[in-house]
Amino acid sequence: MARRIQAALAVATLAGLALSACAPTDPAPASPAPTPPATTAPAGYTVPTGEPTVLASGLDTPWSIVRLSTGQTLISERDSGEIVQVRPDGKVASIGKVPGVVHQGEGGLLGLAEHDDGGMRWLYAYITTQNDNRIVRMPLGDELGLGTPQIVLKGLAKASNHDGGRIAFGPDGLLYATVGDAGEPARAQDRTSLNGKILRMTPTGGVPDGNPFDNSLVYSIGHRNPQGLAWDASGQLYAAEFGQDTWDEFNRIQPGKNYGWPIVEGQGGKRGYVDPLLQWKTDDASPSGLAYVGGTFYLAALKGQRLWSIQPDDLGRGWTQATGAVGTAWYEGEYGRIRDAVPGPDGTLWIITNNTDGRGSPKSGDDKLLQVSLTAQGAG
Repeated sequence: MARRIQAALAVATLAGLALSACAPTDPAPASPAPTPPATTAPAGYTVPTGEPTVLASGLDTPWSIVRLSTGQTLISERDSGEIVQVRPDGKVASIGKVPGVVHQGEGGLLGLAEHDDGGMRWLYAYITTQNDNRIVRMPLGDELGLGTPQIVLKGLAKASNHDGGRIAFGPDGLLYATVGDAGEPARAQDRTSLNGKILRMTPTGGVPDGNPFDNSLVYSIGHRNPQGLAWDASGQLYAAEFGQDTWDEFNRIQPGKNYGWPIVEGQGGKRGYVDPLLQWKTDDASPSGLAYVGGTFYLAALKGQRLWSIQPDDLGRGWTQATGAVGTAWYEGEYGRIRDAVPGPDGTLWIITNNTDGRGSPKSGDDKLLQVSLTAQGAG
């Protein structure tokens, strides 16, 4: 049975003010402390059941899982730039290497996403090149042949760390991307820089209607190294973000808001900045992929070497010295570093380990794609 840790946390405050496109905001009034959530579990959530099933093994520095509309599964391998297909029998085969990928530190072939524009299926990739981080898209044939890449967005600053890299299409049909500060914290507060931001764009990289800043792809600012994106059942966006030495974050993302980095890390209660809904000590999390399944968020933790589940009842709580981490931790230390989490078939969850990335301790068969069975709890 998977090892689980449950700890309720103190109430967090939320603060923030929509930003203007050209000047710093005036401080927002502090938000009143919300009523403490009930201690009982909410109706309509899910929990992992039993031990995960190994669907594929022998992956090399896997970073992102994309389950295609055809039912096929692709995984990006960061260091080599290869995209591999996981076949139903568990065998793994390369469908091609993305041209121009240069691996250095945390950079390389990162996030993947699929989009069908009605005439063509496209595979999108967030990549590190010799000179920048960028997003490209490639025609995806019926036999999973990769066409010539087209540039969607280029010129994002790159570094050996804090490259961000998650991409996903939202319920609005637009492309969202997490971009790290590339090792220079001041970029996160610089509205002329796309680094340290969450971006929102059309499928071809244009500025969509409704973005909070005129003629800008920037959707939210003040991020250090966000790598998780997921929407709940109502279409609300959430993101997971690496902290520096103290606090990792789980944020409710609102357009135009400032999430504080490098002025605030974690729940600082500082006027004019939005506090995370949840926070963890960095040893407990170092969050990467984020998924929403059956009323519950699932967060992949690298350094924490566990899978965090976050139920609606957990939202609005935060770490305290007295009570420790928030949510429920699953499989602590059993599979090592966990990089990504996505909804699987039939209400399951899929996760990938990331022990071959130079910071883990690979075991036999690493890295692996795992399927986690989930059981619905409550009603709703």
